Amino acid sequence: MSLHGNSEFGFELACCRWVEREWPLEEADCSVVVARQLGTKRRRWDTIVLECDPEGLRQRARFGPERLDGDLLHIIRNAPEEWTYYRDALPHPGYPWRYVRESIHEADDRSVIETRRNGNRIEIRRKWPYPDWLERIVAIENKPDLDASAARTLGPQLEYDVAMALADEVWVATEATGDRVEPALFERLPVEAGILSLELEGLDADVAWHPRTLPVAAPGTRIVERPSGSARDASAARFEYVDSQEKADRRLEIAERAYERGWRSFAETMRPDCKAYELRSHDQFLPYCRAKDRLPTAAECSGSCPSYEPEPPTWRTRGWPIEGGPGKRLQKLLEKRRRRYRPGL
Repeated sequence: MSLHGNSEFGFELACCRWVEREWPLEEADCSVVVARQLGTKRRRWDTIVLECDPEGLRQRARFGPERLDGDLLHIIRNAPEEWTYYRDALPHPGYPWRYVRESIHEADDRSVIETRRNGNRIEIRRKWPYPDWLERIVAIENKPDLDASAARTLGPQLEYDVAMALADEVWVATEATGDRVEPALFERLPVEAGILSLELEGLDADVAWHPRTLPVAAPGTRIVERPSGSARDASAARFEYVDSQEKADRRLEIAERAYERGWRSFAETMRPDCKAYELRSHDQFLPYCRAKDRLPTAAECSGSCPSYEPEPPTWRTRGWPIEGGPGKRLQKLLEKRRRRYRPGL
């Protein structure tokens, strides 16, 4: 039996592992970071691929494994080499300075900048320059069964991605059918989106359609409202322009979140402390439920599952010092795999 099961979740994990193993598709000197279920308030992607400058990615590790949000990035990227009053060093953020002070204290607690008091003034100094580590973002939508109904739902989302151009490339990953021409090619998807045909058992893939590179450095177009498409609706779509600097900031924030999370973070939203939970290897480590005899979804693997049975307390007190039970060890194993793709930590 396939460990991937029939769920979109299993397909998503398989896609992440294939990308981690095979990307970039063309020979290039870049490091790759893969994450899942990330995006913006208006748009979330199944799989995110960061193509990174290898040395820049290593320098990024100086700032720790946790993400730097927009407020922290504003401070770290503008922190001076010499001690300077923070209001003189930082551009006005567009919100009250008291929130900047809170972020400065957080950055100091995380040891990513230096601070000192000069009378009543807070002065800051950078510890390291923030590296230019991100080169490209690739977004992948996972639709293992891309029938006409799924394509109708996916089409507007891809049109949004193409118009916004927040990612350098947009792809659709679908399960290979073995047909000479994959059915996805017959669906009405934007020609700018690439199509990836993924074969699960051998974890192999073919490019059925190559994507176009999107203009990420140019202003984007955010589709706010579109006509219903009915014969009686003759209204025009409503849209708004997005400044290129805002796009650049959003891209970096997405990259920071992907750097922190990776795609093996599924154990953080599941219950590895359940007696039925285990990891099984299939050229990767996948969650497996012995009670259901299959790969569970993230929604199923929760404390409300009828089959949930917590580990006995004695499992968690073996060894010295106390390190937790098998569930904790599984989490540490996934974290070790995740750190492997973040060199320098």
